[in-house]
Amino acid sequence: MKKVRKFLYVFMVISMAAILSGGACEDSPLGDLAEQCGLTCPEKGVADGNASITGVASIDGFFQSVVNFNTQATMVTDGIDAQLDAIAVSVGLESGADLGAGFQAALQAKFQLEGDIAIRIQEPKCEVSASASIEATANCDVDVNAGSVQASCEGKCEVEGGEIDLEAACEGSAEAQLTCTGTAPSLACEGTCSGTCQLDVAATCEGTCNGSCSGTCSVENGDGSCAGECDGECEGSCEMSAGASCSGQCKGTCEYTPASGSCEAGAKVEVECHAEASAEPPTVNCSGSCSGEVTPPSASAECEASAKAEAELNAECTPPSVDVSYSFAATADAQVQAEFEAWLHGFKANMGALAAATAKADIVLRAGADLGAAASGAIQGVADTLAGEADFAVAFKLACLPAQLDATATVITDATAELTASATASASFVTGLKKK
Repeated sequence: MKKVRKFLYVFMVISMAAILSGGACEDSPLGDLAEQCGLTCPEKGVADGNASITGVASIDGFFQSVVNFNTQATMVTDGIDAQLDAIAVSVGLESGADLGAGFQAALQAKFQLEGDIAIRIQEPKCEVSASASIEATANCDVDVNAGSVQASCEGKCEVEGGEIDLEAACEGSAEAQLTCTGTAPSLACEGTCSGTCQLDVAATCEGTCNGSCSGTCSVENGDGSCAGECDGECEGSCEMSAGASCSGQCKGTCEYTPASGSCEAGAKVEVECHAEASAEPPTVNCSGSCSGEVTPPSASAECEASAKAEAELNAECTPPSVDVSYSFAATADAQVQAEFEAWLHGFKANMGALAAATAKADIVLRAGADLGAAASGAIQGVADTLAGEADFAVAFKLACLPAQLDATATVITDATAELTASATASASFVTGLKKK
């Protein structure tokens, strides 16, 4: 009886408003009244990229995250496929060819190589966006002010503006540790060097040695100098593998912990929390980019699900450096070798981009799995709660929810399947090339 009275009341209010205002509902036959007054489900839903389904911020924010997931999954899938196709075409194979079966043979035939090439490639560095998580939480939950909350980062957090209160950065008894990434003071890198390390005194080179090698060099120039991996000591310059230490002058990018407690001007500043005998990994309060997993600011369950997904969908993965070992056949002339060197430059770029895209695929897939769980959990839960409390207009819009949750499941499943297939093909190809 109460619901009937409520319906009649809302109906009368809408009708009177239409008559008095001359609005869109004026002169509408009763059968079209709901449509004229906006009390209908949208023609286009989540599958079409429309997240405005219910008018409830927390629910529609979730649908927006699903739309964003579909967009990101498609972009990453296309990115992986484009790199694989570019590599295939570069050695004379058809676009879409199975690289695992024909790449090495095609490469040997094209450039007169002796045996297979092998690569050394580091794990790409990926950072998820704590700031995107905070913004999504504030947009979803009216009780959250973006300027007064922070997310938690399990890993290193990039400090916006370069200034950090180390004492306030970590919770509990954890200790904050600062990391600087940039030009090393006096080029002496007390950490890891990416880029060029100048070796004026012979030393181990973790990468490509350009100069003299006291041992065996995997690739030699026509004058006998080294241009590949050196299993002895290198003197000259070393193009470092990611995460390697430089015993000479680091003329690339150095990642180091400053003894002074502050970074050089222009350096990227990151902070990480450490704690001894901690039952759980310590986290740092973060409003920038996080190299680990982000936990959004405290909010309603459905808002936290969307906010966590937004942090992951906005992840950025940096292409790592790639080292390649190879040998020419005795019949390979100077022209063929020069053509291979030109090809190698593009191949390294493709492989770096491929590794970064594959790493991001893992993060995007994790976001999709979390959104799928939230659809049948937190989102359905808040909808059930609102259905018993909402006014007539909101209650009507909530009736649109079941169909859109079904569409959400389909969108997530389909995008996940396509991205998984591409990521699996990429990972298989990369693994097949890696040095054993």
